Amino acid sequence: MIIVGLTGGIGSGKTTVLKQFEKLGVPVYIADEEAKKLMASSKVIQQQLIGLFGTEAYLEGHLNKSYIANLIFNDKTFLSKMNAIIHPEVAKHFEEWVKHQDAPYLIKEVAILFENGGEHSCDYVITVTAPKPVRIERVLKRDNTSKEKIEAIMKNQWSDEKKIRHSHFVIHNVSLDKTQEQVLKIHNKIIENLKI
Repeated sequence: MIIVGLTGGIGSGKTTVLKQFEKLGVPVYIADEEAKKLMASSKVIQQQLIGLFGTEAYLEGHLNKSYIANLIFNDKTFLSKMNAIIHPEVAKHFEEWVKHQDAPYLIKEVAILFENGGEHSCDYVITVTAPKPVRIERVLKRDNTSKEKIEAIMKNQWSDEKKIRHSHFVIHNVSLDKTQEQVLKIHNKIIENLKI
């Protein structure tokens, strides 16, 4: 099974791009969404997160997102420790998911693909980009957050330039029409390469 990693900074429009691939019949795995589901359902993860953050990590069985976000924001070591708990479980879940897919290739979307060395388990990598002001505007519309928090997240992610240097394909996601064209071109290229 050909695995295509898809990444991009916050607000680049990865979800928009994924929807275009899904329309072409490509199975899509969104690592962040699956991680959230696992944090809610996996007893193993829950026990480890409570061990890391204390009993306040879960309130009435639900992840206490604001409490954890505050701890992570103030102490970066918490983030790497949390990732060390969650990433191996997501990797196992992904391997199981792959076994049930029947398509020429699939896409695994990971916001911090390069930052975690995830590109090594992909056959191709697509980076989604957009100008910084556009990205900030998108996130402000989407999330209840501030420009400062968005910029803090951006600082923790690789720059677009660095991601592009390590990618096979780049999608400049500014207008939907152009994005659709780029997705179709990449899709056809991957399918062509599979025939070789």
